[in-house]
Order: sequence, then C-alpha cells, then structure tokens
Amino acid sequence: MQSIRVRTARRTQMVDVTQEVQRVVTALGVKVGTCFLYVPHTTAGVLINEHADPDVASDAEGALDRLVPSAGPYRHAEGNLDSHVKTMLVGTSQIVFVEDAKLALGRWQGIFFAEFDGPRERHLYVKVIPDRV
Repeated sequence: MQSIRVRTARRTQMVDVTQEVQRVVTALGVKVGTCFLYVPHTTAGVLINEHADPDVASDAEGALDRLVPSAGPYRHAEGNLDSHVKTMLVGTSQIVFVEDAKLALGRWQGIFFAEFDGPRERHLYVKVIPDRV
C-alpha cells in the first residue's frame, strides 16, 4: 500500500490527485488491475468527478457548504459536525480499474481528495492489485 500526502489550504477544498494516483500505478508497473483508494479520516473523503473545468470542484465545495452549513444546531462538541456529515455524503473510498498501465477514468473524470475540516495535511491510501492473467 502506498500513501499520498495531501495538504489543503481551506476548510472545504477539493484537491485533484489524479496525477499522483497515476504516478503510483506507473511506479508499481501494473498494466491491468484494480486501484483501491481510501481516506483514513472521518472529516475527509475521496470522489471521482469532472476535472476538466476547475469551476466544477469549486462549485461543488460551495454546494456542500450550503447543503451542510458549518453552523447549525449540532451537539458534537468539537464544532466540526458539518465536516463529518459531508464525509458521510461523499464517502472515504473509490475503486478505479487499471488498463494499459493507466487509470481507466472517463474523458472528463478525475480523482479528488475532499477536505472538509482543513486546512490540514492528510493521507490518501492507494493499493493497486494486478490482475492475474
């Protein structure tokens, strides 16, 4: 298993990590297989969405902040319940197939680390399993 360190600058931030994940796949020399992505945090996640237009990630950040506002009638004492709920909505894992040594993403798709309680330094775990031929 490999680990990618991700640093964020804002409380809610989508960081495109597609190239970093591809570098792991390339370094491992996997031609055909499955890439598992996992975020071991309760206030951050990982998702796949459009990365051709950076406004999509920015708009998604704003939409999640409006959907689950930071201030609310929450009982969680740490003051970051909104971050936990956003993680519940986004999820902490993804699976991407590997074909011809490349992530089998759609034309417009990218992999995003989703920070909801930043700024912080976090980890994204990457495990690539080659197919047996």
